[in-house]
Amino acid sequence: MFSMEEIINYENKSKEELIDLLKRQSEQIKTLTEYLALARQRQFGTKSEKFNANQLNFFDEAVLPKNPEIILQAEDEICVASFVRKKSPGRKALPSDLPRETIVYDLPEEEKICTCGCALTHIFDDKSEQLEIIQPKIYVIQHVRKKYACRECEETIKTAPYPKQPIPRSIAAPGLLSHVLVSKFQDHLPLYRQEQILRRIGVDIPRATLSLWVIRCAELLKPLTKFLHKYIMSYDVAYSDETTLQVLKEPNKTVQSKKYMWLFAGGSPDKFAFYYHYHPDRSHTVPKEFFADYKGYLHCDGFPGYETLATKNNNITLSGCMYHARRKFVEVAKLSKNKDSVSMTVVNYIGQLSKIEEEIKELTAEKKLAEREEKAKPVLDELYEYLVNKAPYIPPKSSLGQAVSYTLNQWPKLLIYLKDGRLENNNNRMERAIKPFVIGRKGWLFADSVAGANAASIIYSFVETCKWHGIEPYDWFKYVLKTLPLCSEHDDLELLLPFNIDKKLLLARG
Repeated sequence: MFSMEEIINYENKSKEELIDLLKRQSEQIKTLTEYLALARQRQFGTKSEKFNANQLNFFDEAVLPKNPEIILQAEDEICVASFVRKKSPGRKALPSDLPRETIVYDLPEEEKICTCGCALTHIFDDKSEQLEIIQPKIYVIQHVRKKYACRECEETIKTAPYPKQPIPRSIAAPGLLSHVLVSKFQDHLPLYRQEQILRRIGVDIPRATLSLWVIRCAELLKPLTKFLHKYIMSYDVAYSDETTLQVLKEPNKTVQSKKYMWLFAGGSPDKFAFYYHYHPDRSHTVPKEFFADYKGYLHCDGFPGYETLATKNNNITLSGCMYHARRKFVEVAKLSKNKDSVSMTVVNYIGQLSKIEEEIKELTAEKKLAEREEKAKPVLDELYEYLVNKAPYIPPKSSLGQAVSYTLNQWPKLLIYLKDGRLENNNNRMERAIKPFVIGRKGWLFADSVAGANAASIIYSFVETCKWHGIEPYDWFKYVLKTLPLCSEHDDLELLLPFNIDKKLLLARG
């Protein structure tokens, strides 16, 4: 906006200077209007990044669906129940490993006689299945230790040993501890809600006790996290991301100050691991300490701390995220009704790149590299040329200008995935892995202490690693919490990791 001095002295200015002032005034008004529109969009608009250009015009002609064969096949199966009932191909069979209770319905004896007087013969059983659930029940395991004494000398007394428990002198068995961990860190149930649920079942366990159990379980599992770090460092493709976390009792930090939950991941495909790590700062020193001896590629966003990390460690090559760039253009595109706008054009270019990745995702790394060189590189070259040509005509402080500047600044990193078929052109793997933490945070809001934040990082690490390898976290926690107290310093704890454990050893669900 005009300054007071410029307004007072406008008579002393030349025509050219006044025109320049008006132009700057116009640009400032346009920028402020755009900021207001973006604020309204973020406050009241959809948060999804899925964007369909056809939403800009509600009266577009119908287009051919991508899967007409499937739609036509499904249409053939539609029938009127009163005339014919075909076998439905859509309903999935209920899991065969679930226990079954059979209820037999038979005709009364008097109805087993035909109208002609002959006895009816059983020819077939018409079977159908229903899914039922029993409300969770808590039961008590009573440990009875036999005790023996010598009646002759009355000097010897022996008692059967009591097996070590996850939490000594605690009433919580491994199954209950696993239930608490999974309920909070996978199902996003805060401890106060679990307290209420347990009370309804008939057991009064204070929230403070549940919190202590979580921290004690994390302490027991902590030795296993060093192996997760080991596997991430052993492979030359890694990932990193971070999000905020409020910790109330962080030393030398106010309650309102931002603290961070970092997420690192990596490892070979068959031993891929996630590693959550709490730290009160968002500094490059956090990934620097984690990736101290790392050599390879690191998928990340445009956070400057990663640039500093790569500068200090020449063995690390940063691979950028095309979807972070896309996000900025999508925000601008939602404010525009012009399909030919710069933002929509860039979104369409990135859509082409995404389609190529979708088509080649099942190929080997070598074939992916060749396909990207043939199909993706020309699109990237066109996109870069388009952005370079448009940049001089876009106000740099506008939202679109900032999106263009961000993309061009990140461009060398956005091209890295063309060098290795194992790489991805986005960091969505980390976005998906950190999302459960973000959803959980909306429920429990904050961590009371540093110990609670560290416990959350440990539990989340194993929950996400289990999920990635198709292992039920409850089964893994229950087995490991029962096994770890019995292990000695000579036992190989590495065999307990989700991707190393023999799945046959895991307890049956339920």
